[in-house]
Amino acid sequence: MTASIDRRLLLKTGVYGLGALGLPGGAMAAMQAALTKGFSHGVASGEPSQNSVLLWTRFVSDLSETKLKAEISESASFRKVITAAETIASPGRDYTAKAILRGLKPGRTYYYRFVAPDGSMSPIGRTRTLPTGGIKHYRMAVFSCSNMPFGWFNAYAHAAQTGDFDVTLHLGDYIYEYQRGDYPSVKDAVAGRLIEPANEIVSLADYRLRYASYRADPDLQAIHARAPMLCMWDDHEFANDAYSDGAQNHQPSEGDWQVRKAAAEKAYREWMPVRDIDNGERWASYRIGELAEIFMTESRIGARSKPAELQIPKGADEAATLAALKAFTQGDWQSADRTMLGSKQENWLTERFQNSKAKWNIWAQQTIMGTILQPDETVNWLAPDAPDFAKARVRRGAMAAKAGIPANLDAWDGYPKARARALASAQNSTADLIVLTGDSHNAWAFDLQNDGKAAGVEFAGQSVSSPGFETYFTGATPATVATGVIASNNGLKWMDSSRRGYMIIELTPERATSEWRFVETVKERNPRLAGLHRMTAKHGKRKLG
Repeated sequence: MTASIDRRLLLKTGVYGLGALGLPGGAMAAMQAALTKGFSHGVASGEPSQNSVLLWTRFVSDLSETKLKAEISESASFRKVITAAETIASPGRDYTAKAILRGLKPGRTYYYRFVAPDGSMSPIGRTRTLPTGGIKHYRMAVFSCSNMPFGWFNAYAHAAQTGDFDVTLHLGDYIYEYQRGDYPSVKDAVAGRLIEPANEIVSLADYRLRYASYRADPDLQAIHARAPMLCMWDDHEFANDAYSDGAQNHQPSEGDWQVRKAAAEKAYREWMPVRDIDNGERWASYRIGELAEIFMTESRIGARSKPAELQIPKGADEAATLAALKAFTQGDWQSADRTMLGSKQENWLTERFQNSKAKWNIWAQQTIMGTILQPDETVNWLAPDAPDFAKARVRRGAMAAKAGIPANLDAWDGYPKARARALASAQNSTADLIVLTGDSHNAWAFDLQNDGKAAGVEFAGQSVSSPGFETYFTGATPATVATGVIASNNGLKWMDSSRRGYMIIELTPERATSEWRFVETVKERNPRLAGLHRMTAKHGKRKLG
């Protein structure tokens, strides 16, 4: 059926909507909706303050630009519009439109919508301003790593239906850049979760179309409409293992990296409920009354150094391998110049930590901060028929761990001096540090230390749909994997290696609690939970328990 559709029209509207085609009995209706002009992708809100919020929508038309009105009310009936603003949807911004509504009251729930010149209206969204004063509790829903072809966004669906939080945080990998059939493979892709374009996304048009493909998902639209979102990209909004000057998944044949990086950031800022970049500063903070301050940092494309690479010659014997490991530990890996954030952002974060008057400093960022060394027995967790190269790679990883070299050098383990500086600044703060993390696809809880002293705790969330350790270690149960990894890492207090979902972080003056919520499946559209796990840090302790 799709072969008869005019691709030029689809590109013009920027909407395929094919993610919705898996809905029972809804294929024709979804295709028609994808081709309909007007409000094509719902609404979203973000970057709230005590008296303002940013609103987002997309309106497709044949005009060079369309003037929209954004309205806010204290009721979903819009009996009284308390404030409004005008904004423009134009082809130059892929028909997306944003407006900042001001003059709101702190800690209030509001409803919003957009109105077009012809009187048509967007769906109604719900948002909330940040509170002031000595509030007693605050709740955040935390998401990361939502690879659409791997499965349904049931984590978004469950959270949108439950709605027991004040704000959502997305810590990155909101989209993935790969071509169809790459990650996931054709056999691992879930029916009805087709992404566009089919190729790996490289150009501005590619990135825009990929966002349009994802944002056609009804559960993603639902979570955006449920609460304001604070968000920051990780690598896959650009390319795998991205850093300031390149990426593992960017090849010279794909053009200049800086051009690709700029295109990806432009599409992100068009399609997400975020401001356009202000004075080159991609980071921000949000005050939650006297209870907490949330710090959203950028650790990929602004200043990150190229990840350190452990090079062990192919076919190296034990002596040559040990020599390579020793050279690595004494080389660039431990350089003070290696940075995740860059000096300007580091200085900003240090100053804000040290001047914080809150109970909790909530550092929302992308990659695991706690150290993870690979256990000796990892090779036994592989499937019996695993290829020899995989077994050899795992053996090298276990040997590297014996030399103190962590498993993932793309995380903070690859930037140990920069991590030490950040944790030292947290230790000098009167507020307790809670680090929130995405990226790994698995769930983790760490006690963070620096110079042998407690620095804070890390709650790292499982993915929305991207696969975790269970994909690779099929020769062992998830319980065996978790037990082995925890035993090999002193700071790691708990992990789950096999389930998808999201976190709820609850803050009170006395404690910070993470509740990991695990969905039953991502292989079919089903928002039911299969279980949950809670861990708590008491204020003043700077550790779990």
